Amino acid sequence: MGTIVVGYVLTSEGQAALNWAITEAKRNNARLVVIHSSRGGDHDKDEDVVAYRQAGERIERRLEDEGIKDFRLAGLVLGNKPVEDIVEVAKTEEAELIVIGVRRRSSLGKLILGSNAQAIIMEAPCPVLTIRAE
Repeated sequence: MGTIVVGYVLTSEGQAALNWAITEAKRNNARLVVIHSSRGGDHDKDEDVVAYRQAGERIERRLEDEGIKDFRLAGLVLGNKPVEDIVEVAKTEEAELIVIGVRRRSSLGKLILGSNAQAIIMEAPCPVLTIRAE
């Protein structure tokens, strides 16, 4: 496997997606691109920006500790929707897989996976794996 792109958010779902992707990257000696997309400007609170910076530092240390040598962390603040950023990075990186976390849904919610997840699945240039947190 070449490149795995992970859409990361500071939730248990985001952590589950990251955990799965790390395991898979190690097993297949794959390149790992961890992406967090935020809107920027008035859309993001200062404490959220700091939290993601700190999470990025922890993720980088973890990837190094896990022996993953080929990785990139991308915190994008381009004003795009997360869907646009994830799909664009997957295209640019020629990803073979996108991994995203999804949350549990009600019966009605199961009918519609979720706007971001659904859009990523529909627009992705490669297969998308959805991971649910425990």
